[in-house]
Amino acid sequence: MKSHCVRWLTLSLLLLPSLTLNVYANSISLGTAGSFRVLAGSTVTNTGSSVITGNLGVSPGTAITGFPPGIVTGGAIHAGDAVAQTAQADLMTAYNAAAGQTPTLVLTGQDLGGLTLTPGVYFFASSAQLTGTLTLNTQGNPNAVFVFQIGSTLTTASNSAVVFTSSLTDKNVYWQVGSSATLGTTTAFAGNILALTSITLNNGASIGCGSALAINGAVTMNNNVIGGGCGGGSTVPEPGTMSLMGSGLAILAGAAFRRIRR
Repeated sequence: MKSHCVRWLTLSLLLLPSLTLNVYANSISLGTAGSFRVLAGSTVTNTGSSVITGNLGVSPGTAITGFPPGIVTGGAIHAGDAVAQTAQADLMTAYNAAAGQTPTLVLTGQDLGGLTLTPGVYFFASSAQLTGTLTLNTQGNPNAVFVFQIGSTLTTASNSAVVFTSSLTDKNVYWQVGSSATLGTTTAFAGNILALTSITLNNGASIGCGSALAINGAVTMNNNVIGGGCGGGSTVPEPGTMSLMGSGLAILAGAAFRRIRR
């Protein structure tokens, strides 16, 4: 019996790398919400000279303050109108689609800072933290998809960043947040934040490649830049990628050992 279990474990470990790398994320449609760089459920509040490239809206609330001095370019302001209402319905559909995908890897308890991730679905049972730089390695595929499923809050430390190893369009990165997201001072973020409650961008934080989309609560801004497109990075992904794969193998190997013991 023991020899059979050992053979099963050995085979499982040999298969783990392929199992880890071959689970990809499915593309998610934002529908009409995709034209919004900022969308809130209750209110949008801005302090200072924020710049939004694309639509800005709120629904079912109607309050938008701080524009001007904030600027909306390449889009329009929709305060509680039919356009914002439809966008919110599409946002809810996208949120559920992101939440329903099968995880590639569980990252609960790990800081995203310092990691290099390949396309896939990354799951946090509770909160997620970014301290430092997260690198998204597209593996040369401009259509690579990254989905982050976060059970409660998403928080970034000051001066944190999300970068790509090559150019990527914002439609390919989704942060499904179970409650609220807070971007720290001068964070250079990337991707579409789909928050069930609220989103706060502290002074100087930016989402040059992506959007801030809140379903029920507010979006609060302070001298931020949102929208404008994605750029490339010059990082070397291999060490972080291999480190993350090692973590995934350890998690799955532990599960295999527990199965044998039972």
